[in-house]
Amino acid sequence: MPSSKSVSSTTSAQLIVLAKELSRAVDKLRFQPPVAYVYNPLEYAWKPHHAYLTKYAKATCKVLFLGMNPGPFGMAQTGVPFGEIAAVRDWLGIDEDVDKPACEHPKRRIEGFACKKSEVSGRRLWGLFAERYEKPENFFEEHFVINYCPLVFMDEGARNVTPDKLQRADIQALQDVCDSYLWRVIEVLGPMRGVGVGGYAEDCLKRILGSESEIQISRILHPSPASPAANKDWAGQVTKQLTSAGIW
Repeated sequence: MPSSKSVSSTTSAQLIVLAKELSRAVDKLRFQPPVAYVYNPLEYAWKPHHAYLTKYAKATCKVLFLGMNPGPFGMAQTGVPFGEIAAVRDWLGIDEDVDKPACEHPKRRIEGFACKKSEVSGRRLWGLFAERYEKPENFFEEHFVINYCPLVFMDEGARNVTPDKLQRADIQALQDVCDSYLWRVIEVLGPMRGVGVGGYAEDCLKRILGSESEIQISRILHPSPASPAANKDWAGQVTKQLTSAGIW
């Protein structure tokens, strides 16, 4: 019977392969205006992403948290979902070299772990997990966090463009690739619960799993400061949501 360590190694190895395949697939896509710049952290920030999968992907995952796509000062800089610099470096213990995207907007430079700006969404999300579980190993024993889409989209003025704001044909092309990735990740991890971080991610889970799935789907309030509701005790609200859902 294989040890839990070897099973976890197999799990992380499978997710590494899927992440590489996803990176290559999204690199082939082309996007219409308002998109002017596209960053792929799975390419230029592969080292920290690889470290994240290697270190924390477990076969014991019961709860999969799903985000939408990278934030400009989170995963865009660190390669880790919701990857606020301090959370990734100081709590997750990941600090790897990060390269540059092929075409970089002068107002959205990639500085990796030298970036001085904080991703509020990531600070809130990982901060909640750190407060509850103290050590990351305790959290990842039954939880994992990924993003549905690995790409960062910006318009000419460097304003963030979320995947739901793409042209319809572009949305469908992206969805085809990311749906396939999410489905295969779920097959590898085998979670009992899927938690959308916000409504978009919840809809992705529902579309992928369908109404007949045994995996229970729920949603938590997105931690973005752009949401007025998230700026009023986000951690307290989300703790109540996860408790009510029977997850915590």
